Amino acid sequence: MDKHFFGLTDTGKSRDNNEDSFIVKPLTNDQLILAAVIDGVGGYHGGEVAAGIATEQISMQFSDRPADPISQMIMAFRNTNEMIIAKKQKEADLSEMACVATMVVADIEHNQFYYAHVGDTRLYLLRDGSLIKISKDHSFVGFLEDSGRLDEAAAMQHPKRNEINKAIGFSDQIATDESYIETGQSPFLPGDLLVLCSDGLTDMVNRQDITSLLLQGDTLAKKAGNLIALANENGGRDNITVVLVQNNKKPQQVTATRPDFTQKVQVAGTENNGGIRLPENPEPATHAAPKRNYWFTALVILCLILLGSTVFLYLQNQEVTDTVSTLNSLPKQKVRNSQEQLLQDAFDHAVGDTLVLSDSIFKSPVLISDTLRFRKDTLYVIAKGIVLQADSGYRGAAITMRSPSRLLKLDSLQFKGFATAIAISDQALLLKNVTFTNCLIPVQNNIHFPDGKPANAELMKISPLKGNTPKTADSKNGAE
Repeated sequence: MDKHFFGLTDTGKSRDNNEDSFIVKPLTNDQLILAAVIDGVGGYHGGEVAAGIATEQISMQFSDRPADPISQMIMAFRNTNEMIIAKKQKEADLSEMACVATMVVADIEHNQFYYAHVGDTRLYLLRDGSLIKISKDHSFVGFLEDSGRLDEAAAMQHPKRNEINKAIGFSDQIATDESYIETGQSPFLPGDLLVLCSDGLTDMVNRQDITSLLLQGDTLAKKAGNLIALANENGGRDNITVVLVQNNKKPQQVTATRPDFTQKVQVAGTENNGGIRLPENPEPATHAAPKRNYWFTALVILCLILLGSTVFLYLQNQEVTDTVSTLNSLPKQKVRNSQEQLLQDAFDHAVGDTLVLSDSIFKSPVLISDTLRFRKDTLYVIAKGIVLQADSGYRGAAITMRSPSRLLKLDSLQFKGFATAIAISDQALLLKNVTFTNCLIPVQNNIHFPDGKPANAELMKISPLKGNTPKTADSKNGAE
């Protein structure tokens, strides 16, 4: 292929078939480039079929130079959707198939690119050494990452990172909902590089490493090969596809110009820019300069400079001191580690009333530096022996229940080194095979009674289960 566009796909290390597909080809004299990455979903055979249909429909739609690139990209996606749905209705074994895709038309002649996108394939722009994510992931985890609620490392390890909420072939919504297909256009400057890829790359390689590899290698083929090799080295859990398109025009060099200090002489008898009329026959000044003691004047100026510098440095130092004092008085922002953030996110977005924590994702012990908060009305957490351990110097609660949470059941969870392991207030807590090690207060229950009115209650001590040795919690009564 030409040196300024290249595509490569690889099965990966965990799959034995490739459901990815790609297109990269010139449309008119290499000045207009069509590029697309398609990732099929829906079973061993279905994903490949869906990706094949998309590849065929896109190629048919762009057999020649497009009059309106974005309209034709939308039409290609909608035609693909119709073909996939029709195929699913005829063949039962393909009933779950669909695909996600990112498509670009790069107009190198006019320094523009146009794109259309559905799903979690991605489009990046590399400009001046910075990698910018253009497309948005149409998935729950992608939304959390794009909105800043989840960092890249946590998103790459999230258990729901591959669950998409938009795809071509899901339903007829793509034909009626104008927002279903993400589209746009942007400048494509000389030297810019577009990167289209499947999630097989971005689930395995972070943005910093992608940027580093794109800045290495002398050809696009070498860059693409390096990216796929690193994805495989990091696990290669999915098919991996990379398409690169570069604006190969030479970047313009801006020549610095020297300012023109030549003064323009105003014609006698005319007004200058300030509105002052110049005399027609200006007389040269003949006033004699008074005699001065130049040494004395220089000494006075030097003393004034030293005095001003001393005052300035004093005020500057005072300002820095006040700023540091103010910053030290502000409460420090707690920053969760990636495992801790991932755990909080799992609690916040649990589907249904049961959450099973995978010990392959949450590596024990999970260090806790800020309280984990439950807000679902009812939640049953099965932890499979996962250990929560207080981070160095942390004295807060490991877990607390916040409104509207009313019932929490914890199964096979371990707490280590907390001043307070679980803090609740007028809420129901059920424990099964829960262990507390070196926890000063295993469970703190703040129970509120009506002010000035009689109360009837039974506050019971909980006993350990027979055959187990965990320390169990006594209720600590009182108001918050």
